[in-house]
Amino acid sequence: MNNDRIQEILDLMEEARLDYFLISDPQSIAYCTGYYNDPHERMFVFMVSKHGNHTLFMNDLFYLEHDLGVNIVWHKDGQDAIQTIVNEMHFPGRIGIDKNWASHFLLDLMKKLPNAKYINASPCVDLVRMKKDLQEQVLMIESSKINDAVMEEIIPFIQEGVSEKQLAKKLDELFFNHHSTCYGAIVAFGKNAADPHHENDDTLLRKGNCVLIDMGCVYKGYCSDMTRTFFYGGIREDEMKVYETVKKANEAAEAMIKPGVKLSDIDKCARKVISDESYGQYFTHRLGHFIGRDVHEYGDVSSVNDMEVEEGMIFSIEPGVYLEGDFGVRVEDLVMVTQDGCQVLNSFTKDIYII
Repeated sequence: MNNDRIQEILDLMEEARLDYFLISDPQSIAYCTGYYNDPHERMFVFMVSKHGNHTLFMNDLFYLEHDLGVNIVWHKDGQDAIQTIVNEMHFPGRIGIDKNWASHFLLDLMKKLPNAKYINASPCVDLVRMKKDLQEQVLMIESSKINDAVMEEIIPFIQEGVSEKQLAKKLDELFFNHHSTCYGAIVAFGKNAADPHHENDDTLLRKGNCVLIDMGCVYKGYCSDMTRTFFYGGIREDEMKVYETVKKANEAAEAMIKPGVKLSDIDKCARKVISDESYGQYFTHRLGHFIGRDVHEYGDVSSVNDMEVEEGMIFSIEPGVYLEGDFGVRVEDLVMVTQDGCQVLNSFTKDIYII
């Protein structure tokens, strides 16, 4: 169990006047205990208690290799799993629930404890996870180094006639060679790149296509994320203008990041660069998302998020311009907020790259 992280959660629980906080998100449980498990349909809950008897509720089909330093209550298939939680609670007045818990578990608990008050307490763990400690920072830097290396290694395979699916499969292999796991890259050729969340298909690469690759990996539990847009066989003048605009927006946003700056102002900075070149209507998504144990974590870089940047936060900066039926450009880095600025975690070039 990570006592420092638990204490930060307890501090937020105290502000919310919670007696108990039931965490069901497996990544958040791993964040607190060091133990990751995918329970599928079975109940798996970590209960943080203001009384200090923090308890992990687990099906006895699960397996532990070492002592986690927490109280563990086991249950079997067919047993009333929710009752095991009730048995460990003492005068529960305000119970925090995370946003991930299946409703059938929550409804059963509410039926058993009808006088308790139930609160969405996800921020009590999400706000802690937003700021990475030194151990997490080291892992995320390494994960991004792997991402940079694989982006370099995929270049020779970007050849005429290759399909998006084939290139994505090759990325899987390259990440595996770096002892990491690709979580699902987006590979988009030509007009497919105008769809920000394109699903890889059998489209074949032809000369004159842009090649958008949005990819990342999981390394020792922590994620990386990066997007680069290449041009195969040449680049048109309008493509060059769009690319330079997107790159400028990316770099302008990164240059202003430091503690105390509002996330919404970072988004506005990038959006202004793109709007000033008359492409504003084609930048159709938020500027970025937070990342860590999950690719998309709580928090975003958007026009409506006025939260101030704090040291240790890691999030993406990924402006894009998408011209439907023609082409699209996105340039994405991860940034880690430092004491007086930020560190860009990706080193792969952002200059125009013609293959």
